[in-house]
Amino acid sequence: MFERDYLMRLIAELGAAIRRSLERDQGMDRTATDSAQMLEAAVGVATELDGVALLSLSPESIAQVIEVSGTDPRVTEYIARSLLLCSRYYAEDGNEPLADLRAKQAFAIADAYGHDLAEDDASPEAIEAFLDRELLDD
Repeated sequence: MFERDYLMRLIAELGAAIRRSLERDQGMDRTATDSAQMLEAAVGVATELDGVALLSLSPESIAQVIEVSGTDPRVTEYIARSLLLCSRYYAEDGNEPLADLRAKQAFAIADAYGHDLAEDDASPEAIEAFLDRELLDD
């Protein structure tokens, strides 16, 4: 029971961070990079790992480290979608190298855990649809 409650709290917090990043990205006083960095911090909390160290890993390594860390597989889809959204944010601000890295990390995690993920899943509409669908399932 405690483990399930903890997992649901992690998922809810990551989902809330994704929604906040969407709202923040639409605000005029923030850059897309600010939204990406907020999401990256949430990924660090969700994995219970040092987010800076985790996100510095190659796409090949990040999924392995998440697996070894014991991160629940149900959280990994939120992580992958968060990183794909970060990729979109970095691309909006012209940081193509970081955008490319986050996209590759997102797809590596999705592939490792069997999540269906496509480039267009980073659109605000796709993210909202995913969160709405997931919240209904929980």
